[in-house]
Amino acid sequence: MHTTRTQQDLIVLDFETSGMAPQRGDRAIEIGAVKVNNGRIVDHFESLMNPGFRVSSFIEEFTGITNDELRRAPRCEEVMQQFSEFIGGAPLVAHNASFDQRFLKSEFARIGEGKSLRFGCSMLVARRLYPQAPNHKLATLVAYRQLPSQGLFHRALADAEMTAHLWMEMEREVCRRCQVDMVPFEVLRGLGKVPQKKIADHLKKVLSEQSESFVFS
Repeated sequence: MHTTRTQQDLIVLDFETSGMAPQRGDRAIEIGAVKVNNGRIVDHFESLMNPGFRVSSFIEEFTGITNDELRRAPRCEEVMQQFSEFIGGAPLVAHNASFDQRFLKSEFARIGEGKSLRFGCSMLVARRLYPQAPNHKLATLVAYRQLPSQGLFHRALADAEMTAHLWMEMEREVCRRCQVDMVPFEVLRGLGKVPQKKIADHLKKVLSEQSESFVFS
């Protein structure tokens, strides 16, 4: 297996939420995150979050998180203060990152946290690297690439761990194709915005300085 070197810590996160739209008052109810460095998970963060109201029976059934559990959980503001310390200034990754980014920005705004957030989306990158996958849902990609899984989905820490394994697998994929030892976060993140037909040329341009014998296979 091709190993990769990571320049800095990377935080992979996932939220479970009371609904889809923080602008309409929906809140995070669980966060799970892992810290990745040198191709492995080195730390984790996990907490239920009390949003201050009852969630619907649909959300209880979908996530397995009950209102009784949320009533006993720390408030969102407390958890977000701790999470801000956990991530420091590290870049962030999520699957379908626009969703998690909206909620993180909303929850951070409530505590007056205005740090800059650099997000990579594993779903967008996977669409470029694995166009032949049946679809690009997290569960499908985990099975498609035979990645480590607890068989549990829609719980935050389990989803964050699987997303981390997917991101590291995609790093290895680019390293293998391009015959380089390291893929900077910004390069892998940037693939999500590159048209499929231009992936090879784009990687050649941004990674050629790292290898005298660059090949895209």
